[in-house]
This record gives sequence, structure tokens and C-alpha cells, in this order.
Amino acid sequence: MTYGTDVSKPKVATSEMGKQGEKSRLAEFGNAFVAGGYTMYPVLLLLIIVGGLVAPRFLSFINIMNILEQVSVLGLTTIGLTFVLMIGRLDLSLEGIVGFAPMFAAVMLVSEAAGGLGIELPVWMGLIVALGTAGLMGAFNGFLVVKVGLNPFISTLGMFVLLKGGILIVSGGRSIYSPGESLTWLGSGRILGMPVSVMLFLGVAFVVGFIFKYHSYGRALYAVGGNEDAARAAGINVDRVIWSAFIFAALLAGLAGILLTGRLDSAVTTQGNGIIFDAFAAAVIGGVSLGGGRGTIVGVVSGVLLIGVINNLLTLAQVPSFYVQASTGAVIIIAAILTTVASRGSGVKTRT
Repeated sequence: MTYGTDVSKPKVATSEMGKQGEKSRLAEFGNAFVAGGYTMYPVLLLLIIVGGLVAPRFLSFINIMNILEQVSVLGLTTIGLTFVLMIGRLDLSLEGIVGFAPMFAAVMLVSEAAGGLGIELPVWMGLIVALGTAGLMGAFNGFLVVKVGLNPFISTLGMFVLLKGGILIVSGGRSIYSPGESLTWLGSGRILGMPVSVMLFLGVAFVVGFIFKYHSYGRALYAVGGNEDAARAAGINVDRVIWSAFIFAALLAGLAGILLTGRLDSAVTTQGNGIIFDAFAAAVIGGVSLGGGRGTIVGVVSGVLLIGVINNLLTLAQVPSFYVQASTGAVIIIAAILTTVASRGSGVKTRT
């Protein structure tokens, strides 16, 4: 029996609705993928596969631990920098803190004959002095920005130069060897075969990532970086958030310096040279916006690992060191392009 009904139209409509639903789900996945900071992980996976094929020892346990140990210092510095970038500021002094904080602690511990200041504090105070010094530097940076009203680029650049000179002043231009276990164990110790420095880096990344995503302080950082006036109107103490961000950044930079001192078993005058540029590179690669209000620790970790893997692969391939350094700039540009393209495809706007 025929009733004159065209049964093909509902099928077409259903098909179109299905396609729209698939596009919607794909867009949602893309948004979550980019916003979550996962953009660089497929690239990282591809590099690991290529590395395993061209250099069999690349995937060895020893080499993987070597990569993680090497990036732990950069990782902590980059996480610290991310605090400041999240609020739309810059902190160039972190490189100086990486070198100055452990050096100052070292000269306070060792004898005058070993290059110290002759104070010879108890060895267990080394970690406290180093982190305390770093925290004070961060507090002073925050004071200059919040209370004095200086541009953070200029003020932290001045602090960077001051600390670089301060390293030479307090040490007399000498490296301090074997400054004490409190300054070396975190960077050289192992627990059940796992480097303490790697455990510390991953632990800090997990805690900070949790705070950024779920804690009110993390939401305040995003709010201040996204729209400072709106954050004030919402009742957020913007000055306190900015000040604390500089302090946390400095503390993590000081901790990174302690790890580096442990790896070298000494506080050297050139310690941390160039690390701020690698930290900016890792942050940008990981999707952190230099304009503030955007970024994840998941992305930051991907940027740090990407730099570490590339440097390790080039080293295993016996590529000259100047090519290794140049590769970082190329990676920044490529990562920025990939992040921008992925963001446009998913509908997420970026301010790299």
C-alpha cells in the first residue's frame, strides 16, 4: 500500500545530522587537545620513533635517564618562568638566580682556603641558604614590578646583569668544588636507581599542574593574565598574585641551580648560562602564551622534553655543537607554526 510519503528525505536529514555530529565531536576533541597542551606530543613521539631507528642506543634505559636528568634543570626553570608568563610578565633574571643562589650558598659553606667567605656555615644549611636567597631575589623582583611600577622586562634584565656580576664578586671568579651534600645530593643522588633530580622535576610538574588546573590560585593566575581589570573586578588581589608569581619563579630557578650544582659537584661561575633562552623556547613550544592567561604544565613538559630529545639525538649523531644550538631556534619557529595551525583548526585562539 502506498501513501505517497517520500521516505528518502528523513534518511538524508539523518545523514547530514550525523556528519554534523561527527564534525562537532571532532572539533571538541581538537579544542581539548590544543587547550590541554598536547599539540607537541605527536611530534615528540615521532622523534622518539625516528631516534630509535637511526640510533639504537637512543632508546636504552641509560640514555633515557640521561635525557631526563639533563632536562630536569631546564624543566624546573621553565615551570618557574611559566608562573610569570601566565600573568603576562617576563622574568629574565631567572638565569642569574640559577647561578647566583647555589654559588652564594656554596661560599657561605666552604672554608676561605676553598674559595669561601670564611663563614663556614653548617653543611645542612646549604639548601636553606640557596632557596632563601632565590626567594628574596624573587620577592625583590615582585616589589619592583608591583610597588615601584617598573616594567618587568627592564627590572628583571637589570637583576639578571646584577646577579651575573654578583656570581663573580662573591666567588672571586673561582668555582667552588664539593660545596657539601646539601647542595649536591638532589642533583646527583638516586633512589632505587631513579635519579632524584628526575623525580623532583616530575613531582614539581605534577603538583604545579594540579594547582594550575584545579586550585583557586591557578585560576587567579589565568584570570590576571587574561584580563587584569576583570580579575580586580572579580575580587582577586592582583598585586599579591603578581608578587607571588615572581617568588615561585625564583624559588624554582634556585632549585634548578641546586640540581645543576649537584650534577657538576661544584658551583661554577658560568652556571646556567643561556638557560633562560631555552626556558622561553620550551614554554613557547609547549603552548604558553607570552601575552599571559594561556598555558598548561602538560604543554610545558612537552616543550622541555622536545628540546632534550632533539639535543640528545643531534649529540648521538655527532653533529657539531653550534648546529645543536641553532636547532633550538628552528624548533621554536616550527612549534609556533604547528601550534598556530592546530589552534586555527580547532577554533582555539593563541597569542604566542
